[in-house]
Amino acid sequence: MNDLAILKINATGLKPLKLGDSSHLKLGQMTIAIGTPLGEFTNTVTNGIISGLGRGITAGSPFEGFVEKLDDVIQTNAAINPGNSGGPLLNSSGEVIGINTAIAQGGQNIGFAIPVNVIKTLISTFNKNGGSFERPYIGVRYKMVDQQTAVLNDLVQGAYVIQVIDGSPAQKAGIQDEDIITEVDGTKIQGTDDQELAKIIQDKKIGDKVTIKVWRNKEFKTFDITLTATQQ
Repeated sequence: MNDLAILKINATGLKPLKLGDSSHLKLGQMTIAIGTPLGEFTNTVTNGIISGLGRGITAGSPFEGFVEKLDDVIQTNAAINPGNSGGPLLNSSGEVIGINTAIAQGGQNIGFAIPVNVIKTLISTFNKNGGSFERPYIGVRYKMVDQQTAVLNDLVQGAYVIQVIDGSPAQKAGIQDEDIITEVDGTKIQGTDDQELAKIIQDKKIGDKVTIKVWRNKEFKTFDITLTATQQ
């Protein structure tokens, strides 16, 4: 999830909004969206409720050549239109709980926002890294193997490694092409979500040491990996 940007504003006397805690959100909770819909109606305010939590969506248009997968976003029925992106989604206390980012085409009042806790983590990382959005990574390209596929092909569930990136933490630790990653720090990979491994790694920090269990040649092996920043 990286559909975010930080802008520097040369102004004084501005009062920032208070950031809330998106981990405590509940379905049906009141929401307020602020933005400039259609790029014309400045400071428009709409209200609604939280319609869904933990959604996974594909943002952008394949016809325009840009598609991005966003995970764990907030769904709201507060009216959000083109031009609202980047505006805050607030709770009834006026705290920011998300950043409006996308709408569902062909539907009505189906909008999505990136949870504010993601923003807080990115801002913290940005400040610590001197103005960079670096994230931890292990450096593998993979394809998920679910239970059914594993049974049919005499394999195990997990992330099947298609390619190990040169110079990556995975390569340095000894991970190889065709390994199947089955666990990260004791968390089992079920193989049901294409972003499952990425989500686990994104919850870690640069410099963290993780223990990765892989299945290779019909036996399990364990590797210790030190996470580094994503290669740009």
